[in-house]
Amino acid sequence: MLDSNPSDMPSLAAAPATPAIDTAKVKETFDEQGYVVLPGLVTKAELHSVQQRLTEEFETWQRSGAAFRGGGVLAGHLNCYPGKIASGVLSQLTQAGVLKLAQQLMPTNPRAIRMGCNFNLPGSVEQHYHMDGIYLEAFLIINVCVVDTDLNNGAIDLIPKTHKRFYKFWEFAAGRVYKGSTRVCMSRGDVLIRTSTLWHRGMPNRSQNARPMLALTLGERHVDTDDPFAFNDGRTEFQMNWFRPNLLGRLRERATIRVPISYSAYRFARSLVGSKGYDS
Repeated sequence: MLDSNPSDMPSLAAAPATPAIDTAKVKETFDEQGYVVLPGLVTKAELHSVQQRLTEEFETWQRSGAAFRGGGVLAGHLNCYPGKIASGVLSQLTQAGVLKLAQQLMPTNPRAIRMGCNFNLPGSVEQHYHMDGIYLEAFLIINVCVVDTDLNNGAIDLIPKTHKRFYKFWEFAAGRVYKGSTRVCMSRGDVLIRTSTLWHRGMPNRSQNARPMLALTLGERHVDTDDPFAFNDGRTEFQMNWFRPNLLGRLRERATIRVPISYSAYRFARSLVGSKGYDS
């Protein structure tokens, strides 16, 4: 299991200008754990710029008519399309050989590339454990750490090896699979590569600043483009996450925040009788 302390992680990559990735070692770790962390592949200067520009975009969005109530705002976890703000990051990932490495870890459709971002707001709450997408259609996720991320500002919580078999939620809960979780702290510029079928959750951000984390996805079935900046003319867009920004969605979001066990009970019961969320 990879240690959640980045200082103790094996050095799998050199500086961004001269990366030296031990592909065999990376693949061994990825296949076994479902994820791997590659330190220092994107420059801190580039990511400092990304952080500043996303913060400005969010402040502008909050004042605009496009801003919504609910939709993840109350829980503190928003999806975000960063747009061309992230173009320099993608360029550095490509130059460092990360996209080539990704095809060796999990071959995917080269015309299925999407750029996203998790925008973890100050005061956010724990998410429920989940997978991204649906289990039988795995894709690859390349997360880029935009700011130093630790237990205070919402380092991701992963459960290693959960990509190896399929769990309905009742099996996941009854088997206490979550007991094997680990927090993955990273430094600005580190890259986390994980499979979408690895169980994980977003965690509370107790700092005073938003904690963005870029997410480049490879191989999502509904994506058909090799230009991740074509959407929305490359402009940043903040999007709902988990909850809908309507009255019913806000009620559900508030209930989930106040009584988290209520949503867990709902997921448990639903997984006993159906396969919604697990297959097409």
